[in-house]
Amino acid sequence: MTSALKNIIYNCKQATFLIEKRIAGKITAAEKLQLHVHLRGCSVCKIYQQQSILINKVFVGLENSDFKLDETFKKTLKNKIEKEMNKN
Repeated sequence: MTSALKNIIYNCKQATFLIEKRIAGKITAAEKLQLHVHLRGCSVCKIYQQQSILINKVFVGLENSDFKLDETFKKTLKNKIEKEMNKN
């Protein structure tokens, strides 16, 4: 297996980025292919994609002023997410 293919298959961080990019706007054909290949073999990222789509549906149409998170909560959440992402 080539190194480029291994990077696509085993890179969950890139896959989650592409999932969010696709939800937020457009991704290129090459990115679509990379994401498709990764999702075919990664059940964790499939679940992440489903959850991300659901979360986005919940928040669509809400104004930014409708909810606020304090800075301490944001930092704590960011640290937890980074810690979990670095486990792979």
